[in-house]
Amino acid sequence: MLENINNLEQLCDYFDGLIDQDDGDVLFASSYVRGFILIAANGFGDDAQELTAELAAQVSTELHQARSELSPQDKVIVDNFWQQIQPCFR
Repeated sequence: MLENINNLEQLCDYFDGLIDQDDGDVLFASSYVRGFILIAANGFGDDAQELTAELAAQVSTELHQARSELSPQDKVIVDNFWQQIQPCFR
């Protein structure tokens, strides 16, 4: 499913679809990462913008800088989720 995601709108639709899952960790991580993506994406274009390596680098930097706000366990959950969706960024 992730391999068909090419732009921000599609990625947000993917995040919205995760609500149907009954997995608190996935919902937490997706909401957390989504916030960072949307803030970073604001400087890159609109909802139709492609998911670029530059955008991913910005999100990675922001996530790294905010790591102190997460517990060690939550950091692992967020990091794992971010690693799973990074292939969408090309």
